[in-house]
Amino acid sequence: MGELSGCRVGDIDTNQWIWTVRRQSTPAPGGLTDKGTKGKRARKVPIVEEIRPLVAERVLSAGPNPDARLFTGPRGGRISTAVLRDATHWDDVVAKLGYEHLRRHDLRHTGLTWFADAGVQVHVLRRIAGHGSLTTTQRYLHPDVHKITAAGAAFSAHMNVLPPRTLPSPIVMTR
Repeated sequence: MGELSGCRVGDIDTNQWIWTVRRQSTPAPGGLTDKGTKGKRARKVPIVEEIRPLVAERVLSAGPNPDARLFTGPRGGRISTAVLRDATHWDDVVAKLGYEHLRRHDLRHTGLTWFADAGVQVHVLRRIAGHGSLTTTQRYLHPDVHKITAAGAAFSAHMNVLPPRTLPSPIVMTR
């Protein structure tokens, strides 16, 4: 949420549909403030086709100023996590779905898992997520039972196209 709040028009490349994440808004004395990303470095995130119309609309409505915020709160300033929670009726929605334990950060795990399920390599996911190590990215990935079953089927199919292997003859030692 902090990264969305920190997003500016100039961070969005609508030719390649890439968001360069450069900053985040975080709570500070006196309200929200912008600071660098958690990893202290900018990273590039693909803007998937399904949300491009929304992003294009926000870019147009924000105007030509590259420093204009892409998403704003109800009074035009930085949008906070609390405002997002209230605007999306998060607590009511997760309760109705029976997922009271679900946190918004869990959606980051889901998104990265879906990218992985689509075949995106883990080293690319690491860059998208802004993780310093592959181990951190791997902790975010949660394949479901269908993906695990499919992996077994793929392995079996691979083994069935290989020529049968024979074990080497035993070596007999004589004196």
